[in-house]
Amino acid sequence: MAVGGPRVPAARRRSQLAHDPAEREDFRPPTCAYATFETTDRRDDARIIDQFQECTMLDGSRRLAAADLLWAAERDRAAIAPLTETFPDIDVVDSYEIQLINIRRRLEAGATVYGHKVGLSSEVMQKMMGVDEPDYGHLLSTMVYAEDEPIDTAQFCYPRIEVEIGYVLGETLPGEDCTEADVLRATEYIVPSIELIDSRIVDWRIGLADTIADNASSAGVILGAGRIEPDRVDIGAISAVLYQGDEEIARGEAAAVLGDPTRAVAWLARKVASFGVRLEAGHVILPGSCTRAVDARPGDVFRADFSDIGSVSVEFK
Repeated sequence: MAVGGPRVPAARRRSQLAHDPAEREDFRPPTCAYATFETTDRRDDARIIDQFQECTMLDGSRRLAAADLLWAAERDRAAIAPLTETFPDIDVVDSYEIQLINIRRRLEAGATVYGHKVGLSSEVMQKMMGVDEPDYGHLLSTMVYAEDEPIDTAQFCYPRIEVEIGYVLGETLPGEDCTEADVLRATEYIVPSIELIDSRIVDWRIGLADTIADNASSAGVILGAGRIEPDRVDIGAISAVLYQGDEEIARGEAAAVLGDPTRAVAWLARKVASFGVRLEAGHVILPGSCTRAVDARPGDVFRADFSDIGSVSVEFK
């Protein structure tokens, strides 16, 4: 069962994508790569597709077709062939727009933006994907789970978990010029977290474009009870140990995330600014995993213990 997120005063809560971006005070017209953020109606589709054809490898109709495939895969729990095989010309810009098509669908169905996650935040994963920067996805209110309620694995295709340090923002971050110092000032507290990841691509046979289009393979988040202000701990020095039952199965350091996970949050703030979007007060940001990903099966119980900030648990059924 999904639960609510950190509470912030109503005056500080503003929807990031649930409403027309042009209505937000911080809105800036998007670049051509993100043309679908323009305020249009269906009659403008031909003009938008023309922009796509000038800027990217997929036109608007093929982006929509790719989004439909992912939407059906998640709905039916039936993984699909890699988009990189079905649409050989797909590129990173296409993939982010495909992701956003399905995010907007969820928002229209009543979900709200809870935060964001950063993926590919380790040097090993970036080399594996042949990239030199992370990627990102959205966390929605429908993706938040409580520690004390088992999660049904039948909701997912290939569920796995990752151990992360969550950043809960007390203030909205700046955009293009965001620094690590800005992140630390704006963070109300950090929290022990587990990210639930899943792939709607068969057997996790993903390339970069596949995972980005698939919401950076995100499926959920579980937050622990621990809370600590960022100036009270050396975040980059935090270590984590993951247990399955009583057995240790993985361990890692926060420094595995770009040297310091705060760096990943600053990168994300700068990246989403390209979309006319800000990381807002009250949002939860997952900067990347401290450990390897671990498969989740019915009956599994996991606990992640962090130095300095406590623990978080999750059970599957």
